[in-house]
Amino acid sequence: MAEEELFDLLVPPGVPRKMLYDVVEKYDVEVVRRPQKLSFANMDGDTRELLAFRGRREVVEEVQEYLFSQLKEFVSE
Repeated sequence: MAEEELFDLLVPPGVPRKMLYDVVEKYDVEVVRRPQKLSFANMDGDTRELLAFRGRREVVEEVQEYLFSQLKEFVSE
């Protein structure tokens, strides 16, 4: 049996921890660390460890919609 392909959704820096915990409780994803090269401002070429949600494609897409709606609500408060 072929292993199921998993997808990552990078978490933007600064997302409140509560939102991360909410996503993990609500959805079948795990939080992983992903090294990511940055290419903006004074960090051009720097590699940073970012968090990502890893799971099946359809679940990660739901997480993206949920997280972005939560972030919009958080920013507008």
